[in-house]
Amino acid sequence: MKVVCGLGNPGERYRFTRHNVGFRVVDLLSDRWGLTGEGRLSDGAAVLDHRHPEHGRVLLVKPMRYMNRSGGPLRAALRQTDVDVATELLLVTDDIDLPLGRVRLRRGGSAGGHNGLRDVIATLGTDEFNRLRIGVGRAGDAVSHVLATFRPDERDLATEMVAVGADAVGTWLRLGIEGAMNEFNGLERE
Repeated sequence: MKVVCGLGNPGERYRFTRHNVGFRVVDLLSDRWGLTGEGRLSDGAAVLDHRHPEHGRVLLVKPMRYMNRSGGPLRAALRQTDVDVATELLLVTDDIDLPLGRVRLRRGGSAGGHNGLRDVIATLGTDEFNRLRIGVGRAGDAVSHVLATFRPDERDLATEMVAVGADAVGTWLRLGIEGAMNEFNGLERE
């Protein structure tokens, strides 16, 4: 089994904000795989349990608390599994230190100032898990920036990068973190 967790904020108000690219990747995977509904709500997380014909059992998770409190719902979803978080969890999140048009996968590491990652690390008690970071760029106040929607001139590229993120998840499921890093790190779209 593998677990793909997208971070974001719940509610329609935040749906297309920069902070919600993780949710959008999970939603796109769900659409691509023909899954319907938001999944069952379990201890603060929307969870879709899917048996993928190529990848086996995949749990798609969206913590349905605000970004800074993502760890508890993810931990609750993980309790239903026997996954090794170091190798079988991929966390998908936004990154203001990457420009829009870039993605980066990595194994482990610090929160890098991202409060959602910080909460997940603190709650899980480890920073040893795979991440897919989707660049949303940096401008002005960081909080205002991530809670804003993409500008009209950025929307097409943002949508493309969500699709690239979903492709990267598929590669991670198929080839692992090294294969996904080799294929997607360094990729840049404009």
